[in-house]
Amino acid sequence: MGEIEGSYRVLQTPGTRLGAQFNAGISTLEPGQSLSGNMVNRSISQGRGIQIRVQGLDDSQEFFDVEPKALGQILLSEVFHRGNLIESDYFGLEFQNMQMNWVWLEPTKPISKQVRRPANTLFRLSVKFFPPDPGQLQEEYTRYLFSLQMKRDLMEGRLICTENTGALLASHLVQSEIGDYDDAADREYLRINKLLPYQEKVQERIMELHRRHLGQTPAESDFQILEIARKLEMYGVRFHPAADREGTKINLSVAHMGLQVFQGHTKINTFNWSKIRKLSFKRKRFLTKLHPEVHGPHQDTLEFLMGSRDECKVFWKICVEYHSFFRLFDHPQPKSKAVLFTRGSSFRYSGRTQKQLVEYVRENGAKRTPYQRYVYSVVDSPQLSPVASKGPLCLSPSFQMSNLSLPGQTPSPLQSPILSEVGSNARLEEEEEGRRKRYPTDKAYFIAKEILTTERTYLKDLEVITVWFRSAVIKENAMPEGLMTLLFSNIDPIYEFHRGFLKELDQRLALWEGRSNAHVKGDYQRIGDVMLKNMCALKEFTSYLQKHDEVLTELEKASKRLKKLETVYKEFELQKVCYLPLNTFLLKPIQRLMHYKLILERLCKHYSPAHRDYDDCKEALKEVAEIATQLQSSLIRLENFQKLTELQRDLIGIENLTAPGREFIREGCLYKLTKKGLQQRMFFLFSDMLLYTSKGVTATNQFKVHGQLPLHGMIVEESENEWSVPHCFTIYSAQRTIVVAASSKVEMGKWIEDLNLAIDMAKKSQEKSSIFLDAGLSDRSNRSSDEVSLEQESEDDMNSSRTSLDKQTHHRANTTMHVCWHRNTSVSMSDHSLAVENQLSGYLLRKFKNSNGWQKLWVVFTNFCLFFYKTHQDDFPLASLPLLGYTVSTPEESDGIHKEYVFKLQFKSHVYFFRAESEYTFERWMEVIKSAASTTGRMSLLIPKGGPMEMNRN
Repeated sequence: MGEIEGSYRVLQTPGTRLGAQFNAGISTLEPGQSLSGNMVNRSISQGRGIQIRVQGLDDSQEFFDVEPKALGQILLSEVFHRGNLIESDYFGLEFQNMQMNWVWLEPTKPISKQVRRPANTLFRLSVKFFPPDPGQLQEEYTRYLFSLQMKRDLMEGRLICTENTGALLASHLVQSEIGDYDDAADREYLRINKLLPYQEKVQERIMELHRRHLGQTPAESDFQILEIARKLEMYGVRFHPAADREGTKINLSVAHMGLQVFQGHTKINTFNWSKIRKLSFKRKRFLTKLHPEVHGPHQDTLEFLMGSRDECKVFWKICVEYHSFFRLFDHPQPKSKAVLFTRGSSFRYSGRTQKQLVEYVRENGAKRTPYQRYVYSVVDSPQLSPVASKGPLCLSPSFQMSNLSLPGQTPSPLQSPILSEVGSNARLEEEEEGRRKRYPTDKAYFIAKEILTTERTYLKDLEVITVWFRSAVIKENAMPEGLMTLLFSNIDPIYEFHRGFLKELDQRLALWEGRSNAHVKGDYQRIGDVMLKNMCALKEFTSYLQKHDEVLTELEKASKRLKKLETVYKEFELQKVCYLPLNTFLLKPIQRLMHYKLILERLCKHYSPAHRDYDDCKEALKEVAEIATQLQSSLIRLENFQKLTELQRDLIGIENLTAPGREFIREGCLYKLTKKGLQQRMFFLFSDMLLYTSKGVTATNQFKVHGQLPLHGMIVEESENEWSVPHCFTIYSAQRTIVVAASSKVEMGKWIEDLNLAIDMAKKSQEKSSIFLDAGLSDRSNRSSDEVSLEQESEDDMNSSRTSLDKQTHHRANTTMHVCWHRNTSVSMSDHSLAVENQLSGYLLRKFKNSNGWQKLWVVFTNFCLFFYKTHQDDFPLASLPLLGYTVSTPEESDGIHKEYVFKLQFKSHVYFFRAESEYTFERWMEVIKSAASTTGRMSLLIPKGGPMEMNRN
C-alpha cells in the first residue's frame, strides 16, 4: 500500500471528530486560557526564558517572555490576553519561514520546533479566518482590527480592486483615523501614511470621497470598510501557487465556503465544503476528492502540484482549520497517538469553532470593559491622542454557517419528508428570542426581507442552468455550439444582473436591521429606491426574456435529435441540484417578474401615500408591471409547453404530446371500473383528448398509457345511482365508454367541470381529432364499443413491458403526477400557475409532533412542495415534503405548542409544526401553503387498505 503522508476527511455532521465518529464537547476556552488545564503551568520557567517580538495590526511592537519549550498556544494566549481580545479565534500569529513564506504559528506544537530562532523572528498578529459578513463580528474592537487588516492588505497589494474602490476604502480609513475632512489634515496624513500602492495617483479622489463622510464615527467607518471589502473577489484571499494536471500555473486559496482556484487574479472555480469528501496530500501533490453526486467538468479526484511537500502540508493544514472553524459545531478532539507507528497526519484545529465563539461572546461580551479608540492627530504627530469610544455597535450575530445536520451516519435524509430530529435545543430558542428583539418589527421590513430571501433562491435556481448544466454539457461536449450560444447568451446576462441586485438587497437589509448607526438617521429603512433602480435596469433584459420561448423549444428539439444531449439531459435531471424538471428553471426569469410585481403591490398597499418610500415603490411597480404585461402571454405559453414536455418524459405509450395547439388542463387520480373492480388510474386531460394510465410495477416511475379518448363528441354524466359507487361519473366517447370514481365530491366536481369546459373548447376547434390519435396504442385501445369498456389489463399483466421500462430505472419520483397518485388527488393548470406566483423562501423553525426541540431550516416553497436545506448557501435540498393533500392550520390546545407564529401541517398521521419569525411571515407561509395544500378531505372509502404511502423521497 502506498504511503499516505497527510489526509483529512470532510464529514457532514457538525460536532463530529474529523476522521472518526466522535461527538466532541463544547469548548470552554477563555481568552488567556490554554488548551489543557496544566498548559499554563508548564510555561513557568525555572530556567532562562526567551523574548519574542510581536507586531500588532496597527504596526506597534511588543515583547513577550516565554520559556524555550513553550507551546504556540502560550504565546497566542498572552497576546490575546494583553490585547483584551475577546473574539480571539478569528486571529493568529504568522511568521516567515526559511522560504520567506508567511506561515501560521501552530498552537499545539512547541515554538522552538516551528521557528529556528524565535528570539530573532518577528511574529505578527493577523486575521486568520475571514467571515463572509462583518455582521458576524460582534465586537466593535474586532471590527476595528479587521479594518486594519484590510488596510494592511491594501498596502501589500493583496486586496486587489479598482482604483476607485481603493480610493473609497482609503477615504473610510482616513475618516476612521483622523475624523471629519480637513484639507490640510488630510494632505498631511496621506503624506505620512501609505494606504495604497498607487496613492499619489488617486489622492485627490480619496480626499473628495472623504469629504462625503462628514459625521461618520470611527465604528461606522470600520463597518463601511468591511462592507466594501467583503464584496471584493480578493477579500481574505491568500495565494498558494500550484499547477493543474496540464501544468497550467494556478493559485489555490481557501475561504469560508471551501476551496478556491484562481488563474492570475481571476477566480475560475470554487469547490464548496458540501461537495468535498476528502482532502489529502502526498509529497508535492494536493488531492481533493469530491462526492460522487458532484458532476460537472471535474473528475472524482482533483490533483494539484505544489512547489514542495512542505507547501502542500501548509495549505492542507489551513484547509483543515478553515473547514473546522466555519463548518463544525464543536472543535475536533486530537487523535490519540499510536504506540508503534502512525499513518497520516494527526493535525487538528485546536481552537473554538465560529459557532462556539459566537455563543461565548454573546454570553461574556457585556462583561468586558469598552476599549479606548485612538485617533491620529496631525497637530501632535507622531503622538496618538486617546478618544473615548462611543461604544460598540449593536451588530446582528447572523452567522452564515452550516449548523444543521443529520445525527451520525444515518441513511439518506431523503427517506424522510423532513430532516431527522436533531434534538431539543433551548439555546436555539433563546437565540431566536434575542434576534426578534434586535430586528425591526415594521411590516415593510419583513416584506423587504421576503424580496431578499426569494432572490437568494432565485439566484440558486439560475445557477442550475448557468453553472451546473453548463458544466454537464461541456464535460460531455453534448450541445451544439449554436444552441450553447442561444441558451447561455440569453441567461448569463440575467444571472450577472441578479448577482449584483442580490448584493444590493443584502446590504440594504443589513443596514435596515441596524448593523450600523445609519438606522438612527432613518436613511435605510426603505427598499423602494433599490427596487426602482433595478426594475428600471430590468427593462434592458426584455429582449433576452422574449427569447426564452425559442430557447425552450430549441433545447427540446435538440434533446430529441441528439442522443448524447438527451442522455446528459436525463442524467442531469437525476442530480440532487436539479430538484425540479430541468426546463422549469428556464421559466424562472419571467416568473420572477411576476413575483416582483406581487411584492411591490403588497408594499404599496402597506404604505400610506405620504410615506417617503411610497413614491419609489409605486414607480418601481409601474416599471415591472409594464415588463410583466409584455411577457404575460409568453409565460402562459411557456408554462404549458414545459408541462407537456415534462409529461412526455413521464408517460410511456404516447408520442408527439407537444403537438401545436394542445393545452394541458388537469392531471390526477381516479378509480376506473374494470372486470376486477375499481382500479386506480392516473388521468391527464388536455384541450383535445383524455389519457388514462397506470403505474408500472417495475423499477421505473413512469406511467403507461392504457387509453386515449378524443374530446370531440364526448359526453360526461354523473352516475352514482346507476353504479351505486360514491362520486361516480361516466365518460362517453366515440371509441368507448368508461366509468370512473373520484375520491370526493369536490374532486368529482372539478373533473366534470374541466371535462365539460374542454369538450366545449374542442367543439369550437377546427382541428380534427384524428391527427391526435397515437398510432402506437394497442388495437384494444382503438376499438369502438357501444357498451361500457371493462379494462382487462391489470398491474400483474404488465410484465411484458418490463424490459423496455427497466432501461430507465432512476426516473424522477417527486413530480406532481406521482404525488397526485399517492395522495389520490388532482391538480389543474390554473393550480400550477397559482403555485408559481406563490413561491416563498426563508428560515423556519421545525418541530416533529412528539419532539421537544426546534430545528432551524432554510425552506423553499415551489411547485406544491417544501424543500429543506441546512442553510441558504447549500446547492441542493436534503429533503422535500409535497403538500398536496395536507391541511394547514394553527395548533390546537392539545398540541401543547405555546409559541407565537406557529402553523401545523397534517396529512393522516403525519404532523409537523413550523414557526415563523413574525406575524407577516407567518401569514405569508399560511397563504402560500393553503394555495397548494387541501383544505377539504380528499380521501374516501374507495382507497384500498394499506394504500400508497406519501411520497417523500427527493
